[in-house]
Amino acid sequence: MQNEGAQLIACIPRLRRYARALLGAKPEAEDLVQDTVERGWSRLSSWRSGNDMRAWLFSIMHNIHIDQVRNPSIQTVELADNLSVSGPDSTQAGGLEIRDMEFALGLLPVEQREILLLVVLEEMTYQEVASTLHIPVGTVMSRLSRARERMRVLLKGCPATSPLKVVK
Repeated sequence: MQNEGAQLIACIPRLRRYARALLGAKPEAEDLVQDTVERGWSRLSSWRSGNDMRAWLFSIMHNIHIDQVRNPSIQTVELADNLSVSGPDSTQAGGLEIRDMEFALGLLPVEQREILLLVVLEEMTYQEVASTLHIPVGTVMSRLSRARERMRVLLKGCPATSPLKVVK
């Protein structure tokens, strides 16, 4: 039990990073991580030793997030945020690029955003993402492709073009 607990605790930074990228807002991300760790800890006996605990915890996080989206709670507004966001470089242009990236991520549909974050940020394989989200690998690949294309369009600042044509 101690070894499993240590593995769970070691996954917390990655859970935080993913939740923050998924939700953007720090309080909601921290709540999601806390709910995930709490559920993971209480169900640690159901985790199969030898399986990837990270994927198991991301699956729990995904399910909690979906439940929260389906049944939203009372929304709160944080009055002050004293936390500054630091990026890879401290130049003003670097900060603007990070802000643009966060904004573009926020515009993606949740289904595309979570797959993009798991593949790019968490470096999970398509198979790991598929098993984490309980979807086919082909769905992972198509959503990832659409997410990457949408991000390219958003970051270039080009208006999105629809593949649909107007028929009269």
